[in-house]
Amino acid sequence: MSEEPGPAEQPKVPEASGIDLARVALRAAKEQARARGQAAQDRKQVRWGNGLRSGARADGRDPLPLGSAINGLIREKAWETPTAVAGVLGRWPEIVGEELAKHTEPGPHDAEEGILVVRCDSTSWATQLRLLAPQLVARINADLGHGTVRLIKVYGPSGPPQRYGKLRAPGSTGPGDTYG
Repeated sequence: MSEEPGPAEQPKVPEASGIDLARVALRAAKEQARARGQAAQDRKQVRWGNGLRSGARADGRDPLPLGSAINGLIREKAWETPTAVAGVLGRWPEIVGEELAKHTEPGPHDAEEGILVVRCDSTSWATQLRLLAPQLVARINADLGHGTVRLIKVYGPSGPPQRYGKLRAPGSTGPGDTYG
């Protein structure tokens, strides 16, 4: 048999004092204000199309300066190394000197292998560039960071033909072999 506690045995709940009543009232008022604010925000979103509208404060839809937009695109697409290499190749005369730059042309850069291809207009300039290659690698890597360019391949005037695309037909001499 179970015995039920009588009225004298129930725990007493203390009566709320003035400060406790004030805290309860404040909490209830904050919750009501938050609910009213959320309802107002929901009405604005319906009125302004998902809440997207211009205003006095900056947000992600504001126009950016061109430099900032391009830098953001470069970071987003992970083009940091190719653009840095292109910047260095754009300053090729400053890096190698005016005289050598007149007779050489930097070509593609293979980022995976770290190889920069340079074409020369004569074999003597190709030889000169091969002798200067270690110093040029050091100078380029000082601008780009260590290991960006590990090797400079120098081709003379009769270097290998430029091949477009990965698939080639055996015995093909290039795009001109299909005519006539």
